[in-house]
Amino acid sequence: MAAKPSAPQQQKLLAVLIDADNASAAMVEGLFEEIAKFGVASVKRIYGDWTQPNLGKWKQVLLDHSIQPIQQFAYTRGKNATDSALIIDAMDLLYTRRFDGFCLVSSDSDFTRLAARLREEGLTVYGFGEEKTPPPSSRPATSSSTPRSSVPTRPRPWTNRPPMATKPRPPPPPNRPSPPPRRNRRRCRWTSSPN
Repeated sequence: MAAKPSAPQQQKLLAVLIDADNASAAMVEGLFEEIAKFGVASVKRIYGDWTQPNLGKWKQVLLDHSIQPIQQFAYTRGKNATDSALIIDAMDLLYTRRFDGFCLVSSDSDFTRLAARLREEGLTVYGFGEEKTPPPSSRPATSSSTPRSSVPTRPRPWTNRPPMATKPRPPPPPNRPSPPPRRNRRRCRWTSSPN
């Protein structure tokens, strides 16, 4: 009796979400080679403010790799509007239940909680970034990697620093009287109306 051939193993469907503000266009070639080892990148999105000249290097890369750019204007300097858009899309994709895993591409730790939340749902999370990526962002990922073509950078100084020792606060001098209690303290209450 001939052995029944086993069904080919279905490849994992992956959603690839890239933070253009914190990833280099030079790393994309190696990035997709690495992702192909884990599954099929069925959704490829990149988030940024495409009106900014510093993201101009991405234009040809987006065309070559069929990556969908998602526009998020930077309404306020120093805020994470791009990160918020990526997180919202990740949660929308999560609840479609179509994906076996996510690939988060960023070189900062802004997506640490997102990676942990995706893993709570039982999905595989792959983290990709440059060598400067701080350790907290790679810990919640199932696997983290630095693509071969990434731009090497030195680690941020705080990543190699030992924890700071805290000194106990000295007791107050014995001769000093304690301050009188504050009597005119105003209380502030936050309320929200249902209207």
